Amino acid sequence: MNNARAVSSSNEEKDQEAKKVVTFVTGNAKKLEEVKSILKLASTDEEEEEEDNKGGKKMMMKINLISRSIDLPELQGDPIDIAKEKCLLASREIEGPTLVEDTSLCFNALKGLPGPYVKWFLEKTGLDGLNNMLLAYEDKTAYAQCVFAYCEGGEKSAEEVEVFVGRTNGRIVKARGKTEFGWDAVFEPDEQRDVDEKKTYGEMEKEEKNAISHRFRALEKLREAKFR
Repeated sequence: MNNARAVSSSNEEKDQEAKKVVTFVTGNAKKLEEVKSILKLASTDEEEEEEDNKGGKKMMMKINLISRSIDLPELQGDPIDIAKEKCLLASREIEGPTLVEDTSLCFNALKGLPGPYVKWFLEKTGLDGLNNMLLAYEDKTAYAQCVFAYCEGGEKSAEEVEVFVGRTNGRIVKARGKTEFGWDAVFEPDEQRDVDEKKTYGEMEKEEKNAISHRFRALEKLREAKFR
């Protein structure tokens, strides 16, 4: 019995060693948890069915995702350019496969603001402040956008940074639900399944949010391109 456990443990360690180690630049444990959860959800129905027919486990990611907090400069500009530059800067410290994220909340009435600066607006004004930005406008529509930038690291990182963009349309509402995850409580996505009343991200269960979120859509593209 003990021998069997030892063999199983040894196999698991070998599987971990065989996986590519990718460093996700974040100091936010909840964000890392969400990204890991989404990557496991990102296999297609056809792939899951094929694995089930073989009597095997559903396909898991072929990477070992770890996190590292790196103090990067606060950049300004287009979200894609910001993500690319952050990835390049971080890869110089990591010296290996590097993943960074830049998230935006864009109000259509304000031509895309606050955009990538939503974190600072939220810190200064709170959730009520985000709502107040649209008081003078009938248009409360918005979109949440996530940009992941990835590079393998090394001397040619600048030429090899790739970006993957996910977007979810919705509207800005009074805060409802959990408020500890950024602006989730004020964003009500348009696409919702089997619900009588629409929910904000903050009111959704983790699995429910992860199936439609901007982060999921960006990570699904990343997975298809890099981690199959």
